[in-house]
Amino acid sequence: MATSALSAAKGAKSSGRVLGANDRINVAVIGAGGRGTYVAKTFAQIGKANNKCQIVGVCDVYQKRVNNNLAYYSKEYSPVFGTLDYREVLAKPDVDAVIVATPDHWHAPIAIAAMDVGKDVYLEKPMCHTVDEAKQLMDTVKETKRIVQVGSQTTSGDQWHKAKKAMADGMIGKHIMSQGSYHRNSIEGEWNYTIDPEAGPNGKGENYLDWTTFLGKATKRPYDADRFFRFRKYWDYSGGIATDLFFHVAAPMNICWGTPQFPHRVMAGGGIYAFPDREVPDTFHLIADYTPGYSVVLSSSMANSQHIPGLIRGKDASLIMVEHGRFEGYAPYITVKPEQRASKEYLAKFGKDDIKIEVENKNTMDTHINNFLDCIRTRQQPTLNVETAARAQVLITMAVNSYREGKVLYFDEKKFKVVDKAPKA
Repeated sequence: MATSALSAAKGAKSSGRVLGANDRINVAVIGAGGRGTYVAKTFAQIGKANNKCQIVGVCDVYQKRVNNNLAYYSKEYSPVFGTLDYREVLAKPDVDAVIVATPDHWHAPIAIAAMDVGKDVYLEKPMCHTVDEAKQLMDTVKETKRIVQVGSQTTSGDQWHKAKKAMADGMIGKHIMSQGSYHRNSIEGEWNYTIDPEAGPNGKGENYLDWTTFLGKATKRPYDADRFFRFRKYWDYSGGIATDLFFHVAAPMNICWGTPQFPHRVMAGGGIYAFPDREVPDTFHLIADYTPGYSVVLSSSMANSQHIPGLIRGKDASLIMVEHGRFEGYAPYITVKPEQRASKEYLAKFGKDDIKIEVENKNTMDTHINNFLDCIRTRQQPTLNVETAARAQVLITMAVNSYREGKVLYFDEKKFKVVDKAPKA
């Protein structure tokens, strides 16, 4: 029934419900694990405060997650519908937008299906799992005219937008290199979330888990609780550090640069140095070169928590966005630090002393969600639109592929394809 209803809805591709001035935007969450549940609750809290939206549905392949969310909304807000099948969500004409917070390999398929039936999408980072999917998402947004906000909420921080203006004003001179990091440490190892031992495809009642749907187009395997509850440790469903954490670095950098860019050449390294219970590396770094003539260097470890400053180096000055290095953390100001050997023209315009530019302390999560909700009504592009996010996605996915294949990779932007040799100009 869900499949036939969804097929019928596709006849009115991208139409969507017409919202009245006082109508609340009806939002359903697809993927109600820890992140999806948190994001949906934040939407609900914002809707309660400003009446912009309300959560109306919850979907997950694990029945207990659905039940827990149904109980929460019945108690705290108003009853919502629950389902194990995302197609049932998309077939409902009164659902205006969906939050997609599934494992990474389901992001693009569900987001594309949602846009095809007229839904706007809050799409958790990473935007998708492959370079081809990035192109498919870009094309679908153009075709359907739907609003997609990619859920890297740190891009709503004020420092990146102040940095964008500083660069546009010429405050660093020629852009040479951007650098950033994302470091953590733990006893048990990153992404080793709690496993529910009663859950599984043979589980009864709330313990039932639809393993076949979870796998989707990934390699077919017998049920493995570690792969379900700790999916970010496995290549089939995630890109590890690159996609889970570097997205929060690469996306803000593309905002700072003013004109988002696809990389020209990408290489990556690292390894499993501390936590052998995984496929993805616990320590990872990448170097990327861009055709305008600058590079990006990113480093990370899940076994050491010391960051490096997040900054952009120019020929005449450096722009320090997050001196503490935590891209998801607040920085009270950004700093322009001139080079001692800056050009005479630069020094005459900006001087030789450091320039501190104050940054507004925003709740980036609330700001990001409100921006998405406002754009649903205005149909303007959101802060982290699909075009900007695709530039970050191609970088980090190419880095994953470079690491796994053990070679330098190039991006042919005209063909939107990763290749082994530099494309001809």
